[in-house]
Parts: sequence; structure tokens; C-alpha cells
Amino acid sequence: MSIRDRLNVIFLYALFAWLSLVVINGIVAFMLTPGAWLKTFDFWDGFFNPTYFPSLFFRTGISLMLAGFFGMLTAVFLPQGAFRKRLMRYCVKWIYYPAPLIALSAIWYYRAIPGDARFANFVLNNQSHLPIVVFMATSILICATGALFLIRVPARLQKYAVAVIILAGLGWMGSFEYLREYARKPFVIKDFMYSTSIAAADVEKINREGLLKLARWTPVRQAQGADRMKAGRELFNIQCLACHTIRGVKNDIVEKTKHLTYRGVISHLYGQGKALTYMPPFVGTVEEREALAAFIAGELNGKSLETAPARFTPKQTPVEIPPFDPKKDNYVLLAWNDIGLHCLSDAYDRFMFLPPANTLQALLIRRGDPPEMVADGVEIRYKVEKGFENPSRHVRFWEFAPGYYGRGIDPNVGIAGKGMSGVFDFDKKDSVFVAEAIPAAPYRDNGEYNPYPLFHLEAIDKKTGKILQKTSVVAPVSTEIGCRNCHEGGWRWNNVSGLAGETADNILRVHDRINHTQLLKSANAGKPVMCQQCHADPAVASKGKPGYNNFSAAIHGWHANYMHEEGSKACALCHPSAPFGNTVCDRGVHVTFGIGCTDCHGSMDEHAAALLKGQPGARTSAGLLKNLKTAAVGGADKIVPRSPWVQEPDCLNCHVDYKKPAAGFASFNKWGKDANGLYRNRTDEAGAVRCIACHNSMHANYPAQNIFGASRDNIQPLQYQKIPRPIAAGGNCQVCHTARMEDPLHHPEMIRKVGK
Repeated sequence: MSIRDRLNVIFLYALFAWLSLVVINGIVAFMLTPGAWLKTFDFWDGFFNPTYFPSLFFRTGISLMLAGFFGMLTAVFLPQGAFRKRLMRYCVKWIYYPAPLIALSAIWYYRAIPGDARFANFVLNNQSHLPIVVFMATSILICATGALFLIRVPARLQKYAVAVIILAGLGWMGSFEYLREYARKPFVIKDFMYSTSIAAADVEKINREGLLKLARWTPVRQAQGADRMKAGRELFNIQCLACHTIRGVKNDIVEKTKHLTYRGVISHLYGQGKALTYMPPFVGTVEEREALAAFIAGELNGKSLETAPARFTPKQTPVEIPPFDPKKDNYVLLAWNDIGLHCLSDAYDRFMFLPPANTLQALLIRRGDPPEMVADGVEIRYKVEKGFENPSRHVRFWEFAPGYYGRGIDPNVGIAGKGMSGVFDFDKKDSVFVAEAIPAAPYRDNGEYNPYPLFHLEAIDKKTGKILQKTSVVAPVSTEIGCRNCHEGGWRWNNVSGLAGETADNILRVHDRINHTQLLKSANAGKPVMCQQCHADPAVASKGKPGYNNFSAAIHGWHANYMHEEGSKACALCHPSAPFGNTVCDRGVHVTFGIGCTDCHGSMDEHAAALLKGQPGARTSAGLLKNLKTAAVGGADKIVPRSPWVQEPDCLNCHVDYKKPAAGFASFNKWGKDANGLYRNRTDEAGAVRCIACHNSMHANYPAQNIFGASRDNIQPLQYQKIPRPIAAGGNCQVCHTARMEDPLHHPEMIRKVGK
């Protein structure tokens, strides 16, 4: 062929190759951004979609750059001489000629991708991190190697340099293609068909009727009975196999789920595609979801399929009711725990979210007409009951306290300096005696678990040393944290309670994978971290870091997306409130009337939504909020934002004018404005006595039902009035008043009988 003909053929070959790009680009760009086609189903709307032209220009620039790479590959094998040198320098320039086109079209291309897809696949999706690193590294390598050629590379090194730039170019192109594929997840055609080949429009029908019933190519039609495991395998083939292998090289499902229990796999399938939006949702019935979870957890990982926890049989420990003679005794000593129940992290060598820190408060009242509060000239001492004196034997907080607080703390002493025995301080601002952050733990030295250790109190006259009054109060503290239900690991302490190291490590693995942290590595190096270093939390006075959800919003917001249980059962999977658990912290009078967690705090989704809406500046709040079920209260727009520990439901939401709640009562979505409105800080109508002093701690309001002893939470009403009802209830004003009272001074309805 003549040179002219050869050049014409080459030109036509390049033109037709580029025209094939014109056609194929319309297809692959359509899959990422179908645009108006989703409404019109018009061919041209799909072909000339929002990323068509930026993708076309970007790929054209890449093609020109690749031409330069392979021109160099040809030139470097020519005989050394002026022509080879000239040709090499000419080909190198083709790395830089299209650079402006590539840079500008890349920005255009990136911005044309929907924001939710960018966030899901370039921030949330860990698989995109390696291609991003490769793309950036090879970009630098290409530019640097090309620059060397423009300056001068010795002839003996040119072949090696060309090999480097060719490999870098292929890696650069390959990483881009990986990122383009990832950007489309969880869809094959964005917003139209998932990567499982299930059309988005069919999801509702499949969830209602069942995937196995509607699937064409499966021999199994039901997910129950003898075919359950076969159904699980078929469901895996249909919904998982497109992305996951079984003990294969990439995305091995066994490796990814080995740290989850059967319940954990169910939860993951329930939440799939919600928080981590690069994954398609599981589609099918509840039975099909459980069958797939059984296949993954049971057959592939050999896990137990039992979800019902073993019932705990507490040891009933009798308590001694201190004496009180209304004819002789001049003082009444009331004491309470400030929050109803304190939880311990209990895996302090791995991480911490709460230290041992149980706060007791007290009032001393001099009986009379009228009674008066005593603040001066007295001292209130406390001492824990026998067997609980040494919490440092059972939890490792003190060993790791220097890392958490920057200072050593003596064993069995709390973060505020209080030990297991000591003296209350008087808080002049709030007019209450306080023993702050006592490091109580629910473990006896004899191996018994009891989350309600008693503290014995004595009010002492400082001048004479005379004991004015005695009483006892529980300091409720639990390590029954339900993380093990999903994250594996069992109990840490005597197979009864506590967060096991395996469970804690599994939690850190998940956190590291999703949030790109290195918490497990830090813990293994002996440097565990406190969660509230990043996540603000009023409970520990932490401000956290800007842009992060506070601790309560982060925990509830994330897990609500994965919580498949309903009502108070969802709460009990994590909190120590299950009626069959080893703590049963919800033990107050409300339980008697069937009132559960959700009546005040809302469902798991509603509770999480209120917390997330209280964090509008946090980067993940909107993503976690959008999939929560809030229709029962009119949608997320109707939910009132709140701050944890500061804005809580008000008792008077239900007990309007202190009366028995009307039918259909609900306290959710009606929060106090600030900490002054909290139950533990509120006083009676006279502004004298705190509500909590007479009614007891939240979740333990008199009369309380404690599984470790019927009287354990009711000591003070039994001591002062012989019945386990709120102090002075039912006309027992003589507890404090020496004269007979005709009117309910503290609040209306105080003489009403419980339940009436």
C-alpha cells in the first residue's frame, strides 16, 4: 500500500474505533445515569443521558493518551538513532496534549453523577478505595515518567521506563473502569434495575408474594420446612452470587459474615441497602430472609440458628428494712440513683463508652410542722453492701484509665474521687446531697451477678456524731449489653453478663470497615479509645468532633436501619430491659400496667429519627434518617428533634394535671426544653422536694418489681410507711409532717390510689 492509502486506512480505523466508542458510551453511560428515560422510556433520552457527553470527551482523551503510550512502545524497539529519539519525544507529548480535555471532562463527568451515588460509592463503599488510590498513584506515575522522557532518559533505561508507563496507563484505565462500575451500585440501571436483576418496580410485589414463588428458574418454591436450606441456597444464587463468592477470591460471603450470629445475618439482610446504599436491598418475604440467613449462618458458617436467649434465674437476696418510729424519729433520709440504671462498657481493654460511675443523691428532712430540709451541720455517709467492695477485681477500667482520662485512678475509686464507701457532698446550687460517680459493678466477689447492689446510708450530726437516720438504696448497674446477639462472642463474666472481648473486636472490625478507622489495631496495641472522643455525649460531658453524630444518634440511627424486631422487643435486644434477661431494668410501676419503652420513647425508628433530626449538621444524619419507618406519627417531618439525656419525655405528657392517663395516651415527640425539665431535676408544686425523691428513679418508680428481691427497690417506702408506694401516697403525709394535712400540697391527686 502507498503511504497515502495506508494513512487513509489508519485514519478510517481510528475513526470507526472512535465511533464504536460513541455507540458503546451511550450504553454504559445510560446504565449509570438513565436520566429522563426513567419517565419517558424514549430511546434518545436514554442514549443522550446526563453523563453521555462528559463520558465521551473523557474517554476520547484517554484514547489519545493510550495512543501515545503504545506509540512509545513501538518507538522504543526501533534502532537507536535520531528518528527513534524524535519519535519517542513526539509520542510522549500525546500524554500531555489531551490532559486539559481529560481534566475538564473528568470534573464534568464526576459532577454529572448523582450525589447519592457519589457518596455511596466513593465514600461509603470500601471497595472503591483501592481503585481511587491506584487512579491517583498511576496519574502521578504517568506524569512523572512522561516528564522524564521529555527531559531525557538514557537509552539503556528507556525500555524499562516505557514498561512502567504502559503498566501505569493500563492500571489508570482499569481503576477508572472499576470506579465507573462501582458508581452504578446497587443498580445495573440506576433507579430501575438492581444488580440482582430485580426491577425496582417489582420489589413491593416480591416482598408480598415471595421471590421463590415468582422466580422462573428455581426448583424450590417455599422457604419453610424441609426445603429451608435449599431455599436459602437458591436465594443466595439469585440475590448474592452476582457480587459474592462462597470461599472464593473476591467478596467471600463466608469471610464477610463469620463474625455475625444467625440473628446478626438476619439483621444485616433486613438493613441491606439502607445505611450502606451501594448494596441492593434483600427482596422477599420474612421467611425467605430467614432462610437465606440460615443458609449463610448455619450451612456456610456452622453457627447455631437458636435466637431465644436462655432464661436467667436470679438469686433472691433478702434485704433488711431499716427501722423508723414516727413517734420518736425526727428525721427522714431519702436517697435515689439519678438515672435509673447505669451501664458499663465492660470491655475496657478494647473500647469504652461509659466508665463505672453510678451517682447517688439524697435529701435529709427534719420532720415537723412544717418539715424543713437540712443542709448544714450534718454529714451523709455511704457504704456498699458486703461482696461489692472490689469492682476492680472484675472490670479492667482502672488498668486502662490513664489512656482514657490522661491520669491514673486508684483501684475502686471513681472518676470523681468517690470510692465504694465515703461521704456525700452537698450541692448548694441544687440543694441536694450528691455522691458522684461511685464505681459500682454488678459482680459480687463470690461469683454472683446482681445488678442492684445496696448502699447503706447514715445521716450524722457533725457536732455530736449521733446517727440521725439510716436508709438503704440500690445503685443499679448492668453489663447486660446485647451486642452479642448479633456480633457473636457470648458473655464475658461467668457466662452471665458482660461484653466479651470477641464481641468487642467484632464491633471494632465493623466500625473500621465502614468508617475507615483503625480502632482494632489501636486496641491491640494497648491503646483503646473512648467512643465519645469523636461522638458528642452529654452523659460524659463530651463535645465530640464537628460533623459527627452524637453518640446516641450514631448508635440508634445506625442500628434502627438494621433492627427487624418491633416494639419494646427491639429495645430489649440491646438494653438490659428484657423480661427474661438478667437485669430487667424496666421494673417500675408502669410495667404493671403494660407500659413499655415505646410508649414514651417511640419505636426504634421513631426514637432514632428524633435523635438524628437533632443533629442536622452531621454528615450521615440524612442518609440514616431516610429509610426509617415513621409513618405512624405522620412521617419524619412530624418528629420533633431532641438532644439525648437533656430532652426527655415529660411525666405530665400523660399524667395531665397529675391525673391517671386518658385512653390512647402517648408521650413520644413531646420533649422537655432542657435539663431543667428532666424528671430527676423537677420539684413538686411547692418547689421544695424533688419528684424523684418520693417516686424513685425512672424505670423503678414505686412500687417497683425487682427480680433479685421484691423489696430491694422499695426499701424507703417500706421503711417510712410500711407500703411500697410513693412517699406520702395514700394520705401518709405523717412521714414528714407531724401535723395532719388536709390538702395535697406537693401536687394535686397525690392522695389518689395507684391505678385509680
